[in-house]
Amino acid sequence: MGPSSLTARVLMLATLWSAFALVVISIVILQLYRQSADRAFTDLLRAQLYNVINSITIGDDNKLSGSPQLGDLRFSQPETGWYWIIEPLGTFAATPLSSSSLGTSNIAVPSILAAPFNNRYERFYPATDAFGNRVLVAETEVVLDGEGRAARFRVSGNLSVVEDDIGAFSRNLYISLAVFGFGSLVVNGLAILYGLRPLDAARRSLEKVRRGEAERLEGDFPREIMPLANDVNALIESNRRIVERARMQVGNLAHSLKTPIAVLLNESRMLEKVQSDLVRSQAEAMQAQVQSYLNRARIAAQRESLLARTEVEPVLERLVRVMRRLNPEREFHLSVSHGLALAMEQQDVEEAIGNLLENAARFCKTGVWVTATAGTLPQGHEAEAGRRSWLAMTVEDDGPGLEPDQIKEALKRGRRLDESKPGAGLGLSIVREIVTEYQGQLHLGRGTRGGLRVELLLPGLAKEAA
Repeated sequence: MGPSSLTARVLMLATLWSAFALVVISIVILQLYRQSADRAFTDLLRAQLYNVINSITIGDDNKLSGSPQLGDLRFSQPETGWYWIIEPLGTFAATPLSSSSLGTSNIAVPSILAAPFNNRYERFYPATDAFGNRVLVAETEVVLDGEGRAARFRVSGNLSVVEDDIGAFSRNLYISLAVFGFGSLVVNGLAILYGLRPLDAARRSLEKVRRGEAERLEGDFPREIMPLANDVNALIESNRRIVERARMQVGNLAHSLKTPIAVLLNESRMLEKVQSDLVRSQAEAMQAQVQSYLNRARIAAQRESLLARTEVEPVLERLVRVMRRLNPEREFHLSVSHGLALAMEQQDVEEAIGNLLENAARFCKTGVWVTATAGTLPQGHEAEAGRRSWLAMTVEDDGPGLEPDQIKEALKRGRRLDESKPGAGLGLSIVREIVTEYQGQLHLGRGTRGGLRVELLLPGLAKEAA
């Protein structure tokens, strides 16, 4: 499947959209979980803060007393980042209290401007303890008795707990989304391939028509494709009727002209030799030209037909076999790649190659060489690259050949460069007309053996895509 494949485009679009959607979903979920984890961590510190507040009183000796029980061993283990601190305020000169995990160190208190209190007279701010731990501090100030003695209460928690929790969650999230995304892509790919199978079936059916293996699109197509298949079948049938009608009209015209031309040829025998030769030559030229124009009309009527197909190898073998019988003193060499087929009527192939073989046999010294291989796309036909292939055919002899100016003259209708040889001078012009009508190319030049080399580039039939 290439960039021009509908299946590849749909699969690529589905893959890109799924990847984009999964990335966005992972970012949103992770952000929501981070907000939830931060809120839960803040609520935990708030609960521990008020637990400490409820555990502290002022004793009879005017000192702070109490032993907060927070149910977390980290408050008793050193350098954990989990601390509680109680500091007297104002004129209350009691000794501060702190958890054993803090030891003799302390956490700096920011200014009110740097970390203001909220409407519940609480504030939360990040800090770094003496051991390098990043902590979040929950702080409030509470009046402890009726005399107005107050203290600052602080509880801190290590932020690495939140980061580790978010990291573990993100890893699990990425793994889950990756598995889900891969499964979704597989399911989407199978669904797309299954949904587009009718189009692939229609393509294969059309290829069979193009190769001449079928005369219409056959298959059980879904409702969305059936109108297209019916229209294609109607077009094929219409094309077939046009070709048949054109052939019938050509046959009728040829038959209607056959008798008058035969009468002219017959009557020319009764004239004197000079007049007889003149009338006969003109009648024969008229007969050849009429046939040529009839062939052009027939080719124009059917050159776009999907049903035109000619196997190259058997046609060339038959033509060479006939030429060997007619010219036993000449050698004919044939080289054809196996499996080549032309998108042309067999009659047109035989007429074009037959004319070239006759000319080559007429002017060669010892032999004629015929080859047929797969060709390259001619200029100006890029739009047909995926619809058909092109075949290169050459006919070469070891005769005297033609000069560039002689080549131009030889392609003109009725021009004969060697009057000593029989012929009407129409062979090369007929070949050029047939090749042109099929949108091919004709090139004449000097071959490696010294004689004339005629190269044809003709429309072939593309092999079925895998």
